[in-house]
Amino acid sequence: MHQQEIAESNLVTRRGTFRCVAFRDPADGHEHLALVYGGRPRDDVLVRVHSECATGDIFGATRCECGDQLDAALDAIVAEGAGILVYLRGHEGRGIGLVAKVRTHILQDEQGLDTVDSATSLGFPVDVRDYGPAARVLSYLGVRSVRLMSNNPDKISALQSHGIAVAARVPLLVPPSPDNISYLTAKRDRLGHDLPQLEGFVRGADT
Repeated sequence: MHQQEIAESNLVTRRGTFRCVAFRDPADGHEHLALVYGGRPRDDVLVRVHSECATGDIFGATRCECGDQLDAALDAIVAEGAGILVYLRGHEGRGIGLVAKVRTHILQDEQGLDTVDSATSLGFPVDVRDYGPAARVLSYLGVRSVRLMSNNPDKISALQSHGIAVAARVPLLVPPSPDNISYLTAKRDRLGHDLPQLEGFVRGADT
């Protein structure tokens, strides 16, 4: 990663002060962000690699759990006293983009398709996200191994394939709701995510 593609400054947030590392990855051309809290540890670093989700992260959409996971990950990093959140842009809708994602929402609402079938019915792959930029910025930050906050086993293998050792997977579970239970169920049953909090959930109930 070339130095001219990186800019760093402090970022003061309601959770505290992070080191903000903005970077343009030469492989995908997107501008991504890493928020570093509590210095720059190298081994077994608590890390969240978060895919951009404008509807969930910014506007608090309840169709997915993305915004809740983003908040929970930042809270966990601050509680730990150190850690890194890597925010990957260009990952909207598992990489298909915002317009296509909104089109999948129409199919989900009108035809009852799940998050997988609504994408493939429009001719899109199930998941085209590239985690190489995350691995490259972690390497730039001197990280050798991570404790990865994720429910997605594919993220582990993706980071490891790019040279980042994953010492442990830390579950990042948020309570399901009637609005996202179908989405979460598809992620568990069709995409292999580990979501034990879905067991016993009854649609329409508060549990």
